[in-house]
Amino acid sequence: MLAAEPQRYAESTLLTTPDATDPERRATRDEDLRFTQVLLKAVHTLFQRVLKEQIKERPVIGSWTALIDYLQLAMQHESAEHFRILFLDRKNILIRDEVQSRGTVDHTPLYPREVVKRALELAASAIIMVHNHPSGDPTPSPADIEMTRQVVAALSQVNVTVHDHIIVGKNRHTSLKSQRLM
Repeated sequence: MLAAEPQRYAESTLLTTPDATDPERRATRDEDLRFTQVLLKAVHTLFQRVLKEQIKERPVIGSWTALIDYLQLAMQHESAEHFRILFLDRKNILIRDEVQSRGTVDHTPLYPREVVKRALELAASAIIMVHNHPSGDPTPSPADIEMTRQVVAALSQVNVTVHDHIIVGKNRHTSLKSQRLM
């Protein structure tokens, strides 16, 4: 069964009928709502996996649209900022996609030293930095730009390239590289 049985909700005024106060009927409705929530979460996770498969095992830079689709699905609906890093090998194939930090509605910390450390642990040759703006507006803040420059400078000391820093908003994104901000 993939959805509630239609006869349970055949009446458009289910919540206002005298039977709506029936504890058994209310319990059934609550079960159906919980099931629907679980089902939607499973579908979301499935889509995320499918889109991630499209960027695995092939150069991430060559499948930019697939990358953006994956990042949008994974991050645009988060209620707090998340900072993730895509670690790439010499052929720009994804080694690992990791959430580095979770923050508040308008800030997430990222420490250049920790990024360098993790890039070296994974033997990454390049990275793509990504974070979301829960407000929906992917415009980079001065702090976003400054932090990006700090990470680029730190990684350049160990010959790791930063291909881009992408900020994900609601149904749109901004590339700091394409905006010439890095």
